[in-house]
Amino acid sequence: MNWKSFIVGAAVGILSGYAAREIFSNNSKVSPEKVLENVKKQFTQKGPITGSWIHMAVEPYEIHDIHYQVYKGGISKNIDGVNEQYEFAADASTGTLIDVRRLSAS
Repeated sequence: MNWKSFIVGAAVGILSGYAAREIFSNNSKVSPEKVLENVKKQFTQKGPITGSWIHMAVEPYEIHDIHYQVYKGGISKNIDGVNEQYEFAADASTGTLIDVRRLSAS
């Protein structure tokens, strides 16, 4: 084996590895289960949760003229005998909570 072949092969391998890392890091998404776990942690800071759900498919979402790919879900809480329901949207790439809306209190 001559050194030129070795150096060319090593360079191609390094470049391929770098390109694969960039492709996979840009397309990676946080699992919906992990997103729901993080949202529940944030909501339990102000009292216990009585129920929660998350839609497993990623959906397009726009807020303040910014477009996201999100997981949508919901949280139910019972505060002083009053059942409160919330809907949330969390960024699928980072898991960051983007929007929360109070749906009802009964």
